[in-house]
Amino acid sequence: MAYDRSMFATLHGAYPATDPGDVDGTDVETLVRRVVDDQLEAGLGLLTDGGLHWPDPGAAVVGSLGGPERPVRTRPLSVDGWIATAEVAGGTPVKQCLPGPYSLGRRFAPAGAPRRDLTLALADALAGELVDLAAAGCPFIQVDEDAATEIGDDTAERALFVETHGRVLAGLDPPGSAGRPHVSLAISGGNADAAGPETIFAPAYDSHLFDLIAGPDNWRLITRAPAERGIVLGVVDASGLVNDPAVIVWAVGYAASTQARGEQRVGIAPAGSLAGLSRVAARRKIELLGEVVRIVDRRGEVPIAASLDPRAVDIRSAALGRWTPPPERPVDGE
Repeated sequence: MAYDRSMFATLHGAYPATDPGDVDGTDVETLVRRVVDDQLEAGLGLLTDGGLHWPDPGAAVVGSLGGPERPVRTRPLSVDGWIATAEVAGGTPVKQCLPGPYSLGRRFAPAGAPRRDLTLALADALAGELVDLAAAGCPFIQVDEDAATEIGDDTAERALFVETHGRVLAGLDPPGSAGRPHVSLAISGGNADAAGPETIFAPAYDSHLFDLIAGPDNWRLITRAPAERGIVLGVVDASGLVNDPAVIVWAVGYAASTQARGEQRVGIAPAGSLAGLSRVAARRKIELLGEVVRIVDRRGEVPIAASLDPRAVDIRSAALGRWTPPPERPVDGE
């Protein structure tokens, strides 16, 4: 792979190739190239198509399976789009995002029909999709399950979630096997901690992405995540609540310290879609993520504190207007 930094930044959710309200007749693949270029220039290390191949992933998947009454997968759904994006990525790895079957079941179950049956049928269909993506060489697959925030302490819902994702992963070799893609479970839009770590971490995913803007209590899950699982922190959102690299650097350090996980198992991402922003505003968001990756990556040459606003480091640095190593600091009274 062309990316060799100790941690990475990636998109989570959609990204604008045009400004909101613009009418752009440009073909999809040209728009995908724009989005890929923005990610590369910002320093992201795991790329996506920005959601351009599937503006509504749930509707696209269920429609391609013949609808919610009897979903049947007869062909790959996302492989061609992933290949097209990978071809313009210049060797930087590209992930494919898929809507999760638990969330799809909650959204599309016909009135009066058993949601469990639809959910498990969708899980079986998506299991085949993961196998086909793996065969095509896709290195990273993200399964989006925002409805996991609705599980709570309901025993039946917890069991359904665990069974569903056991089926999603059933066609792949165990984690760590040669040729198996990295498979990540992403949850955004709220807190999923009420479902409990025994639910969220039961399926054998390689990593987990958590929204920490709309779901700050997801930190409780992060601290309980198995040490071998990667953690992707959803720390930037469209509202602009977080714009300070120091806040994100702190979050990375905290996540890396839990279970002695280490920075090599930590990534950063937007907390959700950036599609409602202008392209310029969205680019600033991902440039912030790229800046944090560079700060953490070069800490052996430049201490992290020296790369941050001195006001975010300590009172002395704020007063001096710069950070200085302790041996070089003036003694009080001099």
